[in-house]
Amino acid sequence: MSTHKTSEPRLKTAFRKEIAPRLMKERNYPSVMAVPRLQRVVVNMGVGEATANAKVMDTAVEELGQITGQRAMVRRARKSIASFRLREGMPVGAMVTLRGDRMWEFVDRLCSVALPRVRDFRGVPTTSFDGRGNYTLGLKDQIIFPEVDYAKVEKLRGMNVTFVTSARTDEESKLLLKYLGMPFRNQ
Repeated sequence: MSTHKTSEPRLKTAFRKEIAPRLMKERNYPSVMAVPRLQRVVVNMGVGEATANAKVMDTAVEELGQITGQRAMVRRARKSIASFRLREGMPVGAMVTLRGDRMWEFVDRLCSVALPRVRDFRGVPTTSFDGRGNYTLGLKDQIIFPEVDYAKVEKLRGMNVTFVTSARTDEESKLLLKYLGMPFRNQ
């Protein structure tokens, strides 16, 4: 058994030492366990053209793996849709669910490195909450992440990043994400 301790992600430490106590004080939570926290981050990339060309899925899975640091799962169609030339079981997307330290590292990189690289960036919209404290952010292309080699990208692909929190309301969730560094747009 190894005795050296790996360093805790920067954002996780900030949450434990600064953000959680601040939320507790501001919102009058009875205990530290009542403070909303980030449970998981799901990164999803739709790859519709994989129905015609299977190699497209391989590059999407590889790019998603580079971005998140975790192998992506291939998502398959649940039912056939004739107008889309889609049959049940065909690969249509790739997704990664991040938890623990990888999740904290990804959120840190997204907020401090990737989002500022978006052209004409004015903040992320505040309208993408689902009513139950979860937030979904749509990204237009994968090249905003420094892990993706711009020269090897064949096609720009968008992706959705969903932040699943333990917050009960959108207001609590927005405050949590704001303190975690999410650059929300000023209305």
